[in-house]
Amino acid sequence: MNKIKMIIVAFLLACVSCVEANNEDLGGKVVLAYVTSWSQVMPDPSCITHINYAFGHVTDSFDGVRIDNEERLRQIVSLKKQKSSLKVMLSIGGWGSGRFSEMSSTEMNRKAFAKDCQRIVKTFGLDGIDIDWEYPTSSMSGISSSPNDTKNFTLLMKAIRKAIGKKKILSIATAASAEYIDFNGVTPYLDYVNIMSYDMGNPPYHHAGLYRSANIGGICADEAVKAHIKAGVPAGKLVLGIPFYGRGTKELSDFMDYKDILKIGGEYIRDWDETAKVPYMKDASGRFVCGYEDARSIAIKCQYIMDNNLHGAMYWEYAGDDENGTLRKAVFNGINSKR
Repeated sequence: MNKIKMIIVAFLLACVSCVEANNEDLGGKVVLAYVTSWSQVMPDPSCITHINYAFGHVTDSFDGVRIDNEERLRQIVSLKKQKSSLKVMLSIGGWGSGRFSEMSSTEMNRKAFAKDCQRIVKTFGLDGIDIDWEYPTSSMSGISSSPNDTKNFTLLMKAIRKAIGKKKILSIATAASAEYIDFNGVTPYLDYVNIMSYDMGNPPYHHAGLYRSANIGGICADEAVKAHIKAGVPAGKLVLGIPFYGRGTKELSDFMDYKDILKIGGEYIRDWDETAKVPYMKDASGRFVCGYEDARSIAIKCQYIMDNNLHGAMYWEYAGDDENGTLRKAVFNGINSKR
């Protein structure tokens, strides 16, 4: 089957139920959903191979983990009863979640934190830990930082891997630019790297364009992948991030779930950037007002994942999808149709 036909198949499959498959059936590929503590929808495990529960945080004492809404985490883990191959991890961090710098700065705190990660994995029946420190050496999100953060980040990953063992998953979420982290040092401890290949621009630019076009202001997803490979991460350990939300202008909203973007009408027109391979909305004057994803762009990104031998796809976040599951079906079936 040629590429065009494969993309069409993936696009059409997005309109139907997820094709039943487990991670082994996907050739080991990852289809990972971030599921938040504050949302209420229960994920459909047939459309996912992995779940990152968001979020846990570094404790105020810098030596342990605090989990948001532990009962919801237990509910998410219970989905494994419906799909035994489902993997559930706790994602620790997120934008504005701090105390990483202080925790990682001493061997005593790193070991204590890693030991608490082990406790949480065992207590909640998790399959691993995802670290989402945004970002080592940076205080952009209002958290503390230190020039030593990058070195200490590597030491932290080493400590967590030792604590949870080789059979559990250890992953990280990274900036699209591949900054802040010593990937040559840290990659040996990781199962995979989740590239946050979104929030890379605001109108009049796409925030998750696949390829560079005139509507790319920062970098695009393809450039993010290449930056990570150049930094030392093998393609087979990279998971491409896909947003289930859009970035709009003030008259719309800076952040809009896909399900809400579908409700936008009036003067706004949906268009397609053939170079960047993503949709966008414009007003009556032709002004770019919102960049987002749809089933078509996701099918193309899934083809990109397969063509470049990446480890899979992840998305933020499950609850942003519409009630028909259009985007989650597009991701899962887009990867599954390539087998």
